[in-house]
Amino acid sequence: MPDQTAWRKSSYSGGRENCVEISLPSWRTSSYSGANNNCVEVADLSGATAVRDSKHPDGAHLTFPATEWAAFLHAMRTERI
Repeated sequence: MPDQTAWRKSSYSGGRENCVEISLPSWRTSSYSGANNNCVEVADLSGATAVRDSKHPDGAHLTFPATEWAAFLHAMRTERI
């Protein structure tokens, strides 16, 4: 899976040579989201997946290791939840 991380210059970066970039997750609506604004957003991270409520994008998010996220998706696909 390609890394879809967005990068931006840190506000702590100095002049020309002292630039620091930080990564921001690239959020997308999960294909498992329902209708009526029941949206869950996911972001692919390095070795993990983050999940948040789209109605509260500045709120907390949950992060799952790649193996746990894969097991969850497998269970969803095979209806074992």
